[in-house]
Amino acid sequence: MSQPILIASDHAGFSLKQQLLRALDAQSPTLHDLGTHSEDSVDYTTYAHLLADKISANEAPLGILICGTGIGMSMAANRHKNIRAALCQCPYSAQMARAHNDANVLCLGGRVIACGLALEIVQAFVHTPFQGGRHERRIQQIELP
Repeated sequence: MSQPILIASDHAGFSLKQQLLRALDAQSPTLHDLGTHSEDSVDYTTYAHLLADKISANEAPLGILICGTGIGMSMAANRHKNIRAALCQCPYSAQMARAHNDANVLCLGGRVIACGLALEIVQAFVHTPFQGGRHERRIQQIELP
């Protein structure tokens, strides 16, 4: 992973985020943790909006959001223009999210996915390029006027 990647979680995703940070840090000196920094209760929306704003502003090409199930984070992030957040629970869906949907935010559920599987999903997400071609037209159709 040579490109900068942003990562954020709420309290329910904190443990998985910490595990991923340890596993990924050796591979990516450009991994940026936006918080939260403890298991104290916080609103997932705060971190979803923070990360999505930074991706929208082109501060990084990709982001990872983690909450209990990943559902809330994906819903909040997808409210932002040019954000295509994908909730993935297997490496194949992460590959397809990038290859066909040009997803730029990966959402994970810290209470439903073990670290080993989460790491495989992250690797598939960050190492799969967007295929473009016929998929480009579909991506343009996602954005509302």
